[in-house]
Amino acid sequence: MAIARKIAYNVIFNAITKILSTILALVGIGFITRYLGKEGFGDYSTVLAFFAFFGSIADLGLYSITAREISRAGADEKKILGNAFALRLTSSIFVFLIVPILVFFLPYSHDVKVGILIAAASFVFSSTYMVLNGVFQKNLAMDKVATAEVLGKIIQIGIIIFAVRYNLGFTTIILSILVAMIFNFTVVLLLVQKYIPLKLQFDFVYWKKFLKESAPLGLSAIVIFVYFKIDTILLSILKTNTEVGIYNAAYKVIENVSFFPAMITGLMFPMFSRHIFSDKKQFTHLANETIKVFIIIIVPIIIGTLFLSEGIINLIGGSAFSEAANTLRILIFALAFIFFGGLFNNILIASNNQKKMLWMLVGCAIFNVSANLLFIPTYSYTASAIISTLTEFLVAFIGLILTIKYTGYKPSSQNFLRILFSGLIMALFLFTFKPHSFPVLALESSLVYILLLWITKTLTIKELRSIVSNQ
Repeated sequence: MAIARKIAYNVIFNAITKILSTILALVGIGFITRYLGKEGFGDYSTVLAFFAFFGSIADLGLYSITAREISRAGADEKKILGNAFALRLTSSIFVFLIVPILVFFLPYSHDVKVGILIAAASFVFSSTYMVLNGVFQKNLAMDKVATAEVLGKIIQIGIIIFAVRYNLGFTTIILSILVAMIFNFTVVLLLVQKYIPLKLQFDFVYWKKFLKESAPLGLSAIVIFVYFKIDTILLSILKTNTEVGIYNAAYKVIENVSFFPAMITGLMFPMFSRHIFSDKKQFTHLANETIKVFIIIIVPIIIGTLFLSEGIINLIGGSAFSEAANTLRILIFALAFIFFGGLFNNILIASNNQKKMLWMLVGCAIFNVSANLLFIPTYSYTASAIISTLTEFLVAFIGLILTIKYTGYKPSSQNFLRILFSGLIMALFLFTFKPHSFPVLALESSLVYILLLWITKTLTIKELRSIVSNQ
């Protein structure tokens, strides 16, 4: 299969599987919110926040550096992957062993503490298999990982539905995460052998060299966690678990849609790494096309959410979470900035400028924590939503400045006004027909937007092919 066809196939296949995974995740959230209520869902969200926290502590920047290094010509793949895998496994187990000490001092209920311990075990499997994904990225075989993750998600949702039906409680729902992660880990570990015979390697001299490169990204992962998830933990401490539940009913929408920019930048990252030094023109073309795709995706998401927020929240959590609708309207702008922040950060990594990101992210994290501590006591989750949006804006804006400064790449997007025009017509359609059924209106307005993109020749079949040509 030609490279261009493989890229197109991976983009389409991963998009389909990620959409399916998102649908499954939202179905699971729907069962959980209705079963646990606002307070119980707040506890569930707190546990997931700690799951993300453990991942950030043990990250060490290994995934991105591994993907970058094995993508380069003449790379010793066995040595790189064997050491990266051993290093990630070691760091994950270390974090898991100190979690019981941390849990002892946390001001949570017994169920939440047990949930955090289960999340720590889950993260050992999830973080360890993630470092292997670079192999599939390089070989344009992310469809295999995507398939494994969808199957894992189906298993998880099956356990959640079973737990709700037979009233098995909060702990069983958390256990569904552990089972899914064990499944994903096992499948990916078996699949990777086809490309690189994986063997744990403990070359400590190489570890030191590897960590010197990856450490800035590892610190960045901790900082990113701070501004991405610390609001949930601070809400759980400073306010009630009910408010945590309301906030996360909206935030889960952002989390589950943010897979899309991460997926696209993940697929483009090996090509960014390949061309950013050797073929600047091709790199610029790829980056500009990525930006255009992002804008095409972002415009209808923002417009649709502004008009249909109540319907989205009701679909996910039911009427009990109606307060989350306005929170979602705020957070949807954070999602828009996440698209571009992730892109610029990946370009910086591809160009070996990951160290330049760190101080930017530290500054954004300090702003986020300080603002949350200051405003959460008075304005609760509304403050967290606004602060999250401002933080993501800062990350994207400063990332853009650093990208221009250190790579010379200046983003450009053709047909920007045509995209906005298509979005405006979509907004007028929603304003006119808003009283109609939510699912029907969401589908119809999306079709209107796509039709306008085609009529204005903003996006053509020929142009889609050009995105994956000349690789």
